[in-house]
Amino acid sequence: MEQVQARSHVQHPPIGTYVKVWVLLFVLSALSYFVDYFEVQETLKQFLVTVFGLMKAGLIVTFFMHLRFERLGLVYAILLPPLLLLTLLGILSAEADYTLWVRQLFFSP
Repeated sequence: MEQVQARSHVQHPPIGTYVKVWVLLFVLSALSYFVDYFEVQETLKQFLVTVFGLMKAGLIVTFFMHLRFERLGLVYAILLPPLLLLTLLGILSAEADYTLWVRQLFFSP
């Protein structure tokens, strides 16, 4: 009896929401394709394709993996580690630039 009550409290968005998300995913994929098709500058192209990919991944995780309706602890468990890794990569990138600068300063002829 308790399981039936627990199932009735599960939140699901209406089908229209899934259709809208699917259309948005299609539009983002088309934009990513057009960035490559119109031969945008290489750095800008890489940035835009990455941003579009992250947006698509966020939509997929949020709606199709139902993360939007999960408890906050689970959301933090899934989203916090990648954010911490990106922060670590930024710190390590700055350290690598500094190390390269010091090596060029002291060891270059």
